[in-house]
Amino acid sequence: MQIFPRTLNYLPLIAAAGAAVAGVVVTFVVWYYFSPANLQVGYEPDQPLPYSHRTHVGELGLDCRYCHASVEQSQEAMIPPTQTCMGCHAVVVPNTRLCRTWAADNDAESCLDPLLESWETGEPVPWVRVHKLPEHAYFDHSVHVAVGVGCVTCHGRIDQEEVVGIVEPIAMQWCLDCHRDPLPFLRPPSEVTNMQWEGPPADAELLAEVAPVRPPEHCSGCHR
Repeated sequence: MQIFPRTLNYLPLIAAAGAAVAGVVVTFVVWYYFSPANLQVGYEPDQPLPYSHRTHVGELGLDCRYCHASVEQSQEAMIPPTQTCMGCHAVVVPNTRLCRTWAADNDAESCLDPLLESWETGEPVPWVRVHKLPEHAYFDHSVHVAVGVGCVTCHGRIDQEEVVGIVEPIAMQWCLDCHRDPLPFLRPPSEVTNMQWEGPPADAELLAEVAPVRPPEHCSGCHR
């Protein structure tokens, strides 16, 4: 006499399928809701004042190193201090559409109000960091700039962006793809901040200017 129905034979299969689906759901939830926003393509945080890279870099032609002065000597590119901004804005008052819109939306006289407040109080402007690697990963801007990795490679066409955001997947596989075959991503070091440079990758002139590059592919290269 059969005590249990035959349909119970499918119970292990159903349990295995349920566990697989649950695993996928949990992985998606953790990836989507708990991964740092700084690693997500399209992340564009609101800043305390509407700084436009399109205006400053694309239209006015400011070099990246004017604001990010330590990028050639330091691991960090450095967020410019208020003094750097006031070098121009002590005499230049912006009157762009972006500035006027921001001021109207924030009941302010000018989009420079947070900057002027910082200048008067000595407190830094609370910029929101956009690009930030996890603490377990090491990245050095100066090393990459020195060998000819252009700003565009990682940050995209900054000169065309009103709001800076994540344009590349800052993931281990993305970094390894470049480390395993770096030549297509190199340019003369003199052109690292040139947003419009479109020279042939890995040509003889470039290789003569850039020393042979052998980026680390082992774990200790980035996880120290």
